[in-house]
Amino acid sequence: MEVQKFSYDNKIVKYFAYATVIWGITGMLVGLIAALQLAFPEFFNDYLGYSFLSFGRIRPLHTNAVIFAFVGNGIFMGIHYSLQRLLKTRMWSDKLSYINFWGWQFIILCAVLTLPFGITTSKEYAELEWWIDILIAGIWVVFGWNMFATILNRRVKHLYVAIWFYIATFVTVAILHIFNSFELPVSFFKSYSWYAGVQDALVQWWYGHNAVAFFLTTPYLGLMYYFVPKAANRPVYSYRLSIIHFWALIFLYIWAGPHHLLYTSLPDWAQSLGVVFSIMLIAPSWGGMLNGLLTMRGAWDRVRDDVLLKFMVVALTCYGMATFEGPLLSLKNVNMISHFTDWTVAHVHVGGLGWNGMMTFGMLYWLFPKMFRTELYSKKLANQHFWIATLGIILYAIPMYIAGFMQGLMWQDFNPDGTLVNADFLKMVDAMKPYYILRSLGGLLYIIGAVMMFYNLIKTAKKGDFLANEAAEAPMLQKVELTKTKGEYWHRAIERRPVRFMILSIVVVGIGGLVEIIPTMIVKSNVPTIASVKPYTPLELEGRDLYIKEGCYNCHSQMIRPLRFETARYGEYSKSGEFVYDHPFQWGSKRTGPDLAREGGLRSNFWHYQHMIRPKVVSQGSIMPAYVWMKENDLDVSLIEKKIRAMQTLGVPYKKGYDKQALKDLQAQAAIIATDIVNNLPKEMQKSLNIPTEIQKLKKKEIVAIIAYLQRLGTDIKAKTANK
Repeated sequence: MEVQKFSYDNKIVKYFAYATVIWGITGMLVGLIAALQLAFPEFFNDYLGYSFLSFGRIRPLHTNAVIFAFVGNGIFMGIHYSLQRLLKTRMWSDKLSYINFWGWQFIILCAVLTLPFGITTSKEYAELEWWIDILIAGIWVVFGWNMFATILNRRVKHLYVAIWFYIATFVTVAILHIFNSFELPVSFFKSYSWYAGVQDALVQWWYGHNAVAFFLTTPYLGLMYYFVPKAANRPVYSYRLSIIHFWALIFLYIWAGPHHLLYTSLPDWAQSLGVVFSIMLIAPSWGGMLNGLLTMRGAWDRVRDDVLLKFMVVALTCYGMATFEGPLLSLKNVNMISHFTDWTVAHVHVGGLGWNGMMTFGMLYWLFPKMFRTELYSKKLANQHFWIATLGIILYAIPMYIAGFMQGLMWQDFNPDGTLVNADFLKMVDAMKPYYILRSLGGLLYIIGAVMMFYNLIKTAKKGDFLANEAAEAPMLQKVELTKTKGEYWHRAIERRPVRFMILSIVVVGIGGLVEIIPTMIVKSNVPTIASVKPYTPLELEGRDLYIKEGCYNCHSQMIRPLRFETARYGEYSKSGEFVYDHPFQWGSKRTGPDLAREGGLRSNFWHYQHMIRPKVVSQGSIMPAYVWMKENDLDVSLIEKKIRAMQTLGVPYKKGYDKQALKDLQAQAAIIATDIVNNLPKEMQKSLNIPTEIQKLKKKEIVAIIAYLQRLGTDIKAKTANK
């Protein structure tokens, strides 16, 4: 048999490794700033009150940086290293590898240059605007093309289990991203989601949940199946368990998205499907965790001294905890307490910091000595990093769990006479402050550990001699070897046919999405209309866009669940027909502040004006940022005609030709609100002002538009009186 000589490309792995560490520390620092804004709001929101540093703008920057910059580069790093060795071949195209690298870094840079400036779609984990979505799709195709061409060019007969997960990751992320990113551009920096209300919420959380599943989980499971056996120097515990783990996981995961929308106005049948499949996910998830942990059998005596195994054991343990808790949180009686609280924040960070973070750190510590042909600069420093990072996770998660339990229970607390014990939402905000401080300390420790690792890796690289092209040899694969052997295990035949494997993966992951989404899109009874619900006025539409720009959805929900404690506090529960003109939906996923679904008409225009500028004075104990710039910034109305036409294209029933009338209506409504605000200023202040001039100035400002939007919320249907 002919033996061929070739080389592995380590240079691309090194590039992705450095990008992983640099973006990781950057994303964590942004997250720390966001945490400190909640822990010390007077300093970070007022004294450092720049618009591009406000919580609503940097929170999505943090999530995107950690998910797509840190974990994304970690995925590419691990796949480019392991795929070559598992297939006994170099990546099919060096050029595509580097297009993949530089294209992905450019996308991250685009996120850094847009999200802090309020250029966002507001859809969680998919906030980037339409043209960046196109770039993401293009670079993802480049990655998949190079990966699949490498698989077809392999020198091994069967595809190892890690590669199954890589294939599923590629095809599913492509489907999720494209389907969720259907947007109608209005300008280069503005677009509207193609879907509205309930349908948009379902598509978003079908994407959002499965972005966690197929971007933060399946590729890292593939990397686990490669790096854990390498670090432990043991074979995978069970081949058959890995088969069950893979197919059950990718089939069940795709159905679970609706568990993010329990007790909302999503049709109950879709919620129930999400719950059922979420519970079933425990089995394959724990099967994968146990397969990883049991792979270390015979190596447990080394865990105490081997820092790589320490990181991987904690990573797998956190994966097991997170994948047990996920199904638990999908139970309606548990979700009633946890949803909109910091419990969910704790849950997500156990997975992010524990599973993704610790596994990435382990991979980096394993890769650098290999590629630079030397020992790790300091094992002592790596051990210190492990303990500091582990302590950071604990100090982050436990306070957030306690805060979440407290929030969920305090929201539900009633007096014997049937009134709410904590009718004032600010009482609960004040109770959270100690836990936000502890969370910030945990995050700081985790970042310190990451910086220590970066120093250790840099010193390792300087100490060693980098091997850019690693020599290897392997026999060429013969076509006759791909034929089926009599008595062979059935799954082996699938492993030899990567194209069929990919097609089967698409079918398996596609079933759940089609069953849940298509009926919600085409069956009218799933989203019944309400005659009194009308389109937003032009000023309200501009105000809604400002609400999205400032990231208000990060702290405020607009979804009152049909639960006694919610209707007692906020009013009539939300109906699906209320959101038919919402492109995109604004239901939110966290209540750092109160729900706003019935905010309209509850307070005066002047109260909102004061509250936007001086929230901590108007509402004692508030941690809301002061949006002083909205009083100074002129409202940009240059796109109003295009926005109205875009809404008409999306099915919003503005009358024909209304785009030409929209600006006049906007100005008229703005003048009414501005007049009301100025007329309610303190008398002594009015004496020193030229009232007509002040009205003319104020009616052009952003703050008037966002007040118009807030005053509209919930007014299309009659709402019961609520405690606020």
